[in-house]
Amino acid sequence: MNTSIPKSSLHALAMGLMMSLLLISSQCLAKAVPPGNSLAPMLENVLPAVVNIATKTQVQVQSNPLFNDPFFRRFFNLPQHLPQSERKSHSAGSGVVVDAEKGYVLTNDHVIREANEITVTLRDKRSYQAEIVGRDPEVDLALIKIKAEGLVDIPLADSDTLRIGDFVVAIGNPFGLGQTVTYGIVSALGRTGLGIEGYENFIQTDASINPGNSGGALVTTDGKLAGINTAIVGPNGSNVGIGFAIPSNMANNIMAHLITHGEVQRGQLGVIIQDVSTQLAEAFALPSTEGAIVSRVMPNSAAEKAGIKNGDVIIAVNGKSIRSSSELRNQIGLMRVGSEVRISVYRDSQTITLEGNIGSASDERLAIGQLTNDRLEGALLGEIQNNHPLFGRTPGVEVLEVKPDSPAWHAGLREKDVIVSINRSAVESLEHVTTILERTKRSLLLNIRRGNGGLYLVLK
Repeated sequence: MNTSIPKSSLHALAMGLMMSLLLISSQCLAKAVPPGNSLAPMLENVLPAVVNIATKTQVQVQSNPLFNDPFFRRFFNLPQHLPQSERKSHSAGSGVVVDAEKGYVLTNDHVIREANEITVTLRDKRSYQAEIVGRDPEVDLALIKIKAEGLVDIPLADSDTLRIGDFVVAIGNPFGLGQTVTYGIVSALGRTGLGIEGYENFIQTDASINPGNSGGALVTTDGKLAGINTAIVGPNGSNVGIGFAIPSNMANNIMAHLITHGEVQRGQLGVIIQDVSTQLAEAFALPSTEGAIVSRVMPNSAAEKAGIKNGDVIIAVNGKSIRSSSELRNQIGLMRVGSEVRISVYRDSQTITLEGNIGSASDERLAIGQLTNDRLEGALLGEIQNNHPLFGRTPGVEVLEVKPDSPAWHAGLREKDVIVSINRSAVESLEHVTTILERTKRSLLLNIRRGNGGLYLVLK
């Protein structure tokens, strides 16, 4: 039996399959590519608002230790005081014009940090010297200002409306090559706990972000600013399809602080919090692992005044859900001091809403406690904060602040130090420090944890 298909039928079948594939392909492209199959019309409006930033920094060069030896200097007839040698360090990054009328440019703090000179170059090659309006190292944002005519800015998108899978465009100055555009999608939202910055709420994207893109724009396909490119995850800082941007809503909030105060005056609740693990959810009979559980409420803090108690699980702030302790920290830390806040907590199998006012960082520190012992004069001590690298890893008290030129400063104490023992007696809390100081009148031998190391200090 001849079962072969006539050539005419095969041709018709092939043509039908080809037309079907072309139809499917065109439908996919219609979803993936903006109208007109090109980003060019949008980019023509956006590119003039993305600038190149070049900085110059004076760096002191470490001299040979032999030059510090008086005998060596006398032997070779060198002057007693050798001048410090310096060299200039150059770096490049990107920035985004966010207010054309006032000349405001947003960038990363690490792009302009310690810079003696900041030069902003526009797309049309005009260059201007910039001044710093304010910096926020905790979020890695900085606001600078230039005096220029004919600037173009980018309108801000509502980054809270972004969805995973949305298409985005990264614009910057990678490797100092000049303006470059890359295209990708939003890979994830609300990335925290990466240890890149103090306050994290990143947009993750697979649009290529490389060295020099820092401070550049992450824009939506309709030409609005979704975020400020800030970090790369990859070997030696190279791109492997994982880049991060600070959301535009977060950047806008920070910018308002910087314009008003020149710095960010972060709010505080006065609580020590932690994520809700599966075990804690079972122990507290919680319906889910979302939220931030309060393990301690500081005395006289904003949290205590609002009625928050140990064991409460904070699940929302001003109606916005809280999924983790880092989300709560970000939400409160970006609120203005003194502003009213509604906090929803889960307590005793029911949800209740409490109202209060955001406190300041100084209020928080005073609530934690302050020692006035003469031998620690100038140092402010408190419980180890939950953003400290040693939080939960060692008992002790944290040095929250040290006044320059104070006795504590001259003794060697520095901010972020953790005192783990005094006179060989382990320190477990601030009250324990007070007890030790009351019962001894002699010199104090402090065992300090500083960074990854440790040292002993003697305070007389």
